[in-house]
Amino acid sequence: MMMKPRYLAVVIGLIVSASVQSADISASSIEARFDALEKRLQLAESRATQAEARARDAEQQVKKLETRTASNEQQTRQVAKTAEITQQQTADVAKRTETLASSKKSDSDNSGFKFSGYARSGVIMSDSATSTQSGPYVTPAGQTGGAVGRLGNENNTYVELNLEHNQTMASGATSRYKVMLADGQRSYNDWTGATSDLNIRQAFVELGSLPTFTGPWKNSTLWAGKRFDRDNFDIHWLDSDVIFLAGTGGGIYDVKWSDNLKSNFSLYGRNFDDLDNNNDSNNDTRIENYIVTANNYAGPLQLMVSGLRAKNNQDRENVGAHGISKAADTGFHTALAYHGDNFYGLREGTSKTALLYGHGLGAEVKAIGSDGHLTDDATTVRLATYGITPLSKNWSIAPAILAQQSKDRYVSGDDYQWLTFNARLIQQISENFELAYEGSYQYMDLDPQGYQDNNKVKGGFYKLTFAPTFKVGDISNMLSRPEIRFFASYMDWSHKLDNYSSSDAFGTDGFTSGGQWNFGIQMETWF
Repeated sequence: MMMKPRYLAVVIGLIVSASVQSADISASSIEARFDALEKRLQLAESRATQAEARARDAEQQVKKLETRTASNEQQTRQVAKTAEITQQQTADVAKRTETLASSKKSDSDNSGFKFSGYARSGVIMSDSATSTQSGPYVTPAGQTGGAVGRLGNENNTYVELNLEHNQTMASGATSRYKVMLADGQRSYNDWTGATSDLNIRQAFVELGSLPTFTGPWKNSTLWAGKRFDRDNFDIHWLDSDVIFLAGTGGGIYDVKWSDNLKSNFSLYGRNFDDLDNNNDSNNDTRIENYIVTANNYAGPLQLMVSGLRAKNNQDRENVGAHGISKAADTGFHTALAYHGDNFYGLREGTSKTALLYGHGLGAEVKAIGSDGHLTDDATTVRLATYGITPLSKNWSIAPAILAQQSKDRYVSGDDYQWLTFNARLIQQISENFELAYEGSYQYMDLDPQGYQDNNKVKGGFYKLTFAPTFKVGDISNMLSRPEIRFFASYMDWSHKLDNYSSSDAFGTDGFTSGGQWNFGIQMETWF
């Protein structure tokens, strides 16, 4: 069937219209899609831009992080290096500390040179402005050690100069060298070379804290040479040693058996005078005396034991009123002492007490081994006690007692007995000025049995001294120095004592019983 043209045109129009409408619809859709795509592209570009910005930021942060990381690594290396150095230093310090801790603390702890000394010098005169007899041992009892006090009673210049060198080794071991130069002089002249007693009194070496020493010997000190024993002690204001051990030899200090017990051991040699007056160098008759000592400490207690030997000294003869006595060639000495850190347990201060006994060559109980004229039967007992304590803010006192009995000392039957009471009182006036008072009383009963033509006597002696004193040290410390003192001393004694000897001070022209005044000025110092 064939369609009419009219209908065909309508159909074609409808088809074309539908196509056009369809095309219009597709274009709009595509345009919308393009718009949406463009928006997505813009959004993507925005996101890309943001991502790039974030990437740049991240890149900068990474660079900063890398820089910080490199810096931290450098710092870490520096810290590690510093830590390594510090660790080494710590190890070195620990090693040194361990070495020092194992070393004995002593004068040798500080390496280098050290200078110290002691001196006293002054002028003394009688009330008529003339020379006078004086001295801490001015009485007849002084010949056997009976001191009466030094304040206002000294007329000499005495000087000690000490030079030391101390060294501490890398191992912790220590060494100490000391030399002492001393001189005593009674002349007031400015040049006294012709009458000088210049002498090297000490020259010795100590070796301490030796690493190879163990057990009780670990912190001990070896020594050898000429010296005063380290543990001597004295009553300074009396000018009297309690124990004075000295000479040339060697020994060891501080052998420690326990925390509270230690010992010192020594061998000293001394020389006595010739057996006769011949000084023929081809016939040397000097006698050598050897002293072996064990000095033991248990806390504040001291027990000292010494043995003495002087071969051929028995050939020495002492002449008395009833014949000849032979000198000793052996002897022993003992001392028991208490070193207190208070004033006899009563109050603050210090005190020391010693009981000494000697037989034969040991019967000189103070200056051990110094007297070659003692007999085999000689015996001596001595008591020494002294202390220092403050009485109040401005007052302090230092009392002392010395007592001794010696029998068969030089000849058979002789007997020397004496007792000394002494006290020094200090009144503080100002920071640099004090008043010193000293009183001494000594009783003696001496029977020499004609030895050296001395006579039997008994009686008493007393001395009173007033001394205005200037000082720059601790005015509250009785023993602080230096000080300069003016003094006036009055002494008197029993008239019988003038007859003891024709060669001692008492009974000499112008120095007899009945009262004596001494005046003067004196300096004393130590450092």
